[in-house]
Amino acid sequence: MASSSNSPGETKKFKGVRQRKWGKWVSEIRIPGSQDRLWLGSYSSPEAAAVAHDVAYYCLRRPSNLDHLNFPPMVLPLTNHLLIRDDMSPGSIQRAASDAAMAVDAQYICNSLGDRGSSGRAGAFQASGDEQYSGLNNDQDLSIQDYL
Repeated sequence: MASSSNSPGETKKFKGVRQRKWGKWVSEIRIPGSQDRLWLGSYSSPEAAAVAHDVAYYCLRRPSNLDHLNFPPMVLPLTNHLLIRDDMSPGSIQRAASDAAMAVDAQYICNSLGDRGSSGRAGAFQASGDEQYSGLNNDQDLSIQDYL
């Protein structure tokens, strides 16, 4: 969930996300019932790190209410695609969160390249919808931009 008081130039704040000094966005989550944290990765965009947090939160807590997520409408379709189960290990949760976040990051990078007028690999990626890179089924038609 983004903060409501963003001044010009200030980035939205997402749960479980912080920015490194050098600009990368990272995400981690506390494992319920312990002091341990589960590292979810380092990403190019805050939205990707927020999606990683949402998927891990859902896997770890199975909330009945999705209000504590950054992008509630995206989580259930993502978790269905990623084959989320009740008996997942921390490594499996990391992998599922990373897969979802990398799909968002790949789209972010492709959009950034497209905005600069690049017609190379990014254009081919977007046109093909290659599931190997996108991480989502084409029939789900989800976009992080829909929820910002």
